[in-house]
Amino acid sequence: MTGPIRIGIAGAGFAARFHINGIRRVYGIPFTVTGVTSHTQESRRKFAQEFGVKAFDSLEELCDASDVIDVCTPGSSHETVAVESLKRGKHVIIEKPFTGYYGPPDKDGAAFRGNTFPKEIMLKEAMASCRRILDEASSSGKLIGYAEDWVYAPSVQKEREILEKSGGQILWLIGDESHSGSHSPYYGIWKFSGGGSIVGKACHPLSTALYLKAVEGKAREGMPIRPATVSARTHEITRLKTFRDEGIIRTGYDDIEDYGQIHITFEDGTVADIFACELVMGGVHNWLEVFANNHRTRCNLNPIDALTTFNPKEEFFKDVYVTEKISTKQGWSHPAPDEAWQHGYPQEFQDFLEAFRDNREPLASGVLAADSIAVLYSAYLSAERRGQEVEIPRA
Repeated sequence: MTGPIRIGIAGAGFAARFHINGIRRVYGIPFTVTGVTSHTQESRRKFAQEFGVKAFDSLEELCDASDVIDVCTPGSSHETVAVESLKRGKHVIIEKPFTGYYGPPDKDGAAFRGNTFPKEIMLKEAMASCRRILDEASSSGKLIGYAEDWVYAPSVQKEREILEKSGGQILWLIGDESHSGSHSPYYGIWKFSGGGSIVGKACHPLSTALYLKAVEGKAREGMPIRPATVSARTHEITRLKTFRDEGIIRTGYDDIEDYGQIHITFEDGTVADIFACELVMGGVHNWLEVFANNHRTRCNLNPIDALTTFNPKEEFFKDVYVTEKISTKQGWSHPAPDEAWQHGYPQEFQDFLEAFRDNREPLASGVLAADSIAVLYSAYLSAERRGQEVEIPRA
């Protein structure tokens, strides 16, 4: 690709905002953000005004003005937007979840409830969606950047270096993303979110575990080590009759789980355990630990203690950002010096634009995205079967 890379953003919500901020930290590559489109005129105009870009009335018009489409729409439309953009000869960046299952067509979906709907159908349809996106990328000769920021977090990339240079074998990975509940009003309803804690939170440590096992395999044998089987359990803790609500963690979920645990076995027989829930106070809990045959690494994304501060009164920090989803700024805390950087947001867009320029696969590719969806929806099938081991399909 020659000349400045023209990036169009599809979607004007929360994800689009942190994406454009990450994109604007890319260096050494000429680029321009051509504009934004979204479902409603009001949202795209507001976003365009806030960030000084053009509002486009349709995806087609945005594609005509862009080389790359950054898909920040709700997950239920990821496939539609990505496939249309790829057909029009555009590279795509796809926010998580890559795709998923959001219920039957409208005429059949009025009574749809994700927590009781057959998970075998969900898995089959989610994998078919993955294949359609990957097939279109292959047919068009364009690339997919899977916006999994954890892969690009500095702590994870340091572990990648350790694995590659030491020849280590990962024996066990354990990771977690949890907090006190999403701020999105649509989260908690399966037809909008594609699932609960498993899809919305476990995707991050899971994708990173899959990435590191692939790195290990390529470093030693030239081939990635892929996930083979999964067993899982899910629970709806805040919907229990015995749950005592103190008004601190979010409740009121419609048809999703608020707790999930996943056990993965890889092709080489090694394992990973991933946890995710909506039950954790005190900010976001993001970490992944690697137990190898020659080293041990704990990747802390949040919280970290690079900065420690004491605030005697809440009001003193009313205009100070501390860290995501912390419930109080009073007392001792660990304000994030640069949360976007420690989570890998600028680094992922740097890699994507370099990959598009150089016509190479990014570190977080469509294959990693499809493997993640395969594990996540296989986990739902296992949980439906009360933890029975399920073989993971490939896209």
